Amino acid sequence: MKYSVLFDMDGVLVDSETVINEAAIIGLKEYGINARPEDFIPFVGAGEDRYIGGVAEKYGVKYKSEMKERVYQIYLDIVDEKIKVFDGVIGLLDMLKSNKNKMALVSSADLVKINANLKAAGIAKDYFDAIISGEDVQHKKPSPDIYLHASKKLGTKPENCIVIEDAINGIQAAKAAGMKCIAVTTSFSRDIIAKEQPDYICDNLNEARILLKNFILSDSDFYM
Repeated sequence: MKYSVLFDMDGVLVDSETVINEAAIIGLKEYGINARPEDFIPFVGAGEDRYIGGVAEKYGVKYKSEMKERVYQIYLDIVDEKIKVFDGVIGLLDMLKSNKNKMALVSSADLVKINANLKAAGIAKDYFDAIISGEDVQHKKPSPDIYLHASKKLGTKPENCIVIEDAINGIQAAKAAGMKCIAVTTSFSRDIIAKEQPDYICDNLNEARILLKNFILSDSDFYM
């Protein structure tokens, strides 16, 4: 069986959560909101409208789209300097590409952030057969819509897709879409992730590569 692999971006391919957190805190301060890093935790993986808007609402301030635009401006100013690529990313992408597995980048972020991250991280777009942003669907993660949209783009049935996620909202989206899910412990602890019952939990993408190699390259069924 030829599985397609769907990658979340922030927290999976690139270590960018602290960067968007910093940008959001700076940006929201301009609207009189003194947010703390932990305020954003419930909204990780849900897209910047919810990430920024959820915190604004927590502080009693109505969310405006201009808040996201301002946060993105700040983010684009600092991302080149502060973003990091997780160890094992290129090895995993190369393995899947050489095996001719279809791949998609599926992020709740806007395309401007996706493009900035890939450029800053030096990850070529042509690894992916499809790049899906939060702008492509109305309902963001934890809704399954974005992953179902990706499977249609790839021409792969949901049950033949493997999602790699780090965020609770993303794991919930993958499971709701009827897809297999590998969760990495880059943003949440193993104990917290385990409550969402992904198919597998890995500490990093090197572990995920070994796991996927055992299944994908042998064409075995992907079961726990």
